Amino acid sequence: FGRIAAVHALSDCEAMGAIPQTVLALVQVPFAAEEKQEEDIVQLMSGAASALREAGCALVGGHTCEARELGLGFSVNGRLPGGADQALTKADLKPGHVLILTKPLGTGTLFAADMRAKARGPWIAEALKSMGMLNRRSSDILRAHGASACTDVTGFGLVGHLLEMCKASGVRVAIDLDAIPIYDGALECIEMGIASSLQPANTRLRRAVQNHDEVCGSPAYPLLYDPQTAGGLLAAVPKGDFADACVKALRATGAAPRATIIGEVIGLAPASGDGALELITVKVR
Repeated sequence: FGRIAAVHALSDCEAMGAIPQTVLALVQVPFAAEEKQEEDIVQLMSGAASALREAGCALVGGHTCEARELGLGFSVNGRLPGGADQALTKADLKPGHVLILTKPLGTGTLFAADMRAKARGPWIAEALKSMGMLNRRSSDILRAHGASACTDVTGFGLVGHLLEMCKASGVRVAIDLDAIPIYDGALECIEMGIASSLQPANTRLRRAVQNHDEVCGSPAYPLLYDPQTAGGLLAAVPKGDFADACVKALRATGAAPRATIIGEVIGLAPASGDGALELITVKVR
């Protein structure tokens, strides 16, 4: 829990190509005996510290409080090598670039199923291993292969974060549903009717999908709206040798073993008006 919370927080800096420098922690522990609370804090911060050490990021302070539920959050400060104009933002998707996703989708439905004792152990173990991986090496590799825009895929789901990039860049994209990597067991959980509590809010963004009515019956389609914790990076890289070499490097180095090209930027967005929000086309083979 502690490591994944830290990985999730560090990811915002890593997506922009920034190097995390310092972090403040906010810990809330349930009401309990002092000894139990101390043990909870030790366990939480032990996991978090492992990710922070790996990232070379210093914990410089924070705050602890009591609450009904266990909680952990971080405020991360980072440094951009070369200055602010070197940041990878959401606003530079370019026609002809392809979209690379570095981690699978499905953490929302998997852990919703786990809370209902419906998920299998190997499904959760695989997801936890991936969620515990920092995005730092993936970010470095993407930048080295000409990435023009990048974001991390977290609570808004793939469609939500991709829509942010499309609107900021003024472009339309097409994604291949069958190419998107999915965690083992995620489809089974969706088929059982189990979804994250955040899924309904994310699904409202279906209006951004130009051909929603054509593809909404596909089994994997709901996972496009599945909220992710410690998700991967979504980046645009020039089509062709750059993109192929990028995916190969992400996989070969172990930075992102399931990195995949999931789509491409197909053109500029229409002028504001009817259909201006329908910036995403989902292809199904």
